[in-house]
Amino acid sequence: MFKAIVIDKTDAGQAARIATLDDGDLPEGNVTVRVEYSTVNFKDGLAITGAIPLIQSFPMVPGIDFAGVVEASDHPDWKAGDRVVLNGWGVGERHWGGLAGKARVNGDWLVRLPDAFTTRQAMAIGTAGYAAMLCVLRLEKLGVKPGDGEVIVTGASGGVGSVAIAVLSKLGYRVVASTGRPEGANYLKALGAAEIIDRNTLAEPGAPMQAERWAGAIDTVGSHTLVNVCAQTRYGGIVAATGLAQGIDLPATLYPFILRNVTLSGVDSVMAPRADREEAWSRLARDLDPAKLESMIREIALEDVIPSAGDILQGKVRGRIVVTV
Repeated sequence: MFKAIVIDKTDAGQAARIATLDDGDLPEGNVTVRVEYSTVNFKDGLAITGAIPLIQSFPMVPGIDFAGVVEASDHPDWKAGDRVVLNGWGVGERHWGGLAGKARVNGDWLVRLPDAFTTRQAMAIGTAGYAAMLCVLRLEKLGVKPGDGEVIVTGASGGVGSVAIAVLSKLGYRVVASTGRPEGANYLKALGAAEIIDRNTLAEPGAPMQAERWAGAIDTVGSHTLVNVCAQTRYGGIVAATGLAQGIDLPATLYPFILRNVTLSGVDSVMAPRADREEAWSRLARDLDPAKLESMIREIALEDVIPSAGDILQGKVRGRIVVTV
């Protein structure tokens, strides 16, 4: 028997509860994992609260990521005792996710956890940190080097932003953090931010072409913020976009892309190929200081997940929520 968050369909829409399940309740899959830690991500907040209709079948166990130990496997790549991590692939939306004591999944979705990390640290990183690393890799592969100039990270106090700042600063980039929480300036500087700017300077409609500043950018916000970042990006600069906290709209012009050769590159973490996932986790093991993870974490029990889901949507969560399952 094990505990899980379960979301049921109701006449009013949906409702989340704590349930006690057993192995017979688990969905189909060729690997069963004993989950040790999960997280509450922005998408989990949307799913649990029903803010948007993410869940595609009911009942559903939410949780878009988890880390744990293989308990049983019919997949050739995995055996009992292997330490694994899962991010995305529709778990918590189409397939039961990680906010439970056990998960049964397709073994193709799993990545071997690097020896550098405990399962707790893996979820301190979580999908947010893994997405941040995908963004860093995108900047690197498209040619942004530390000597090229400043890199801005928007939504800096969130999970993606926090890990992106820590990794970029370790790699030698001068990182500017955009945040709406001035009280968190010391936190961001401890992660490696060289400068803090108020998110309101980017959040309103601006001129289609603005003074050039950024050699690169990692944006988690979207809407006018992303448009202004593009308008301020230097000739040949790269903007990696992976979030939509402000909105899904992009009220932009083509000027930065045509006149300044700016590249706007979308970064998806959900369906990324396995090779990209393995590269991201390998680089996190090399380029993320585990000591900085502790300053990002708020650890909660499974019973605390449902109230925390609303907090993350309201922007009350700094860094990462780690769930002890």
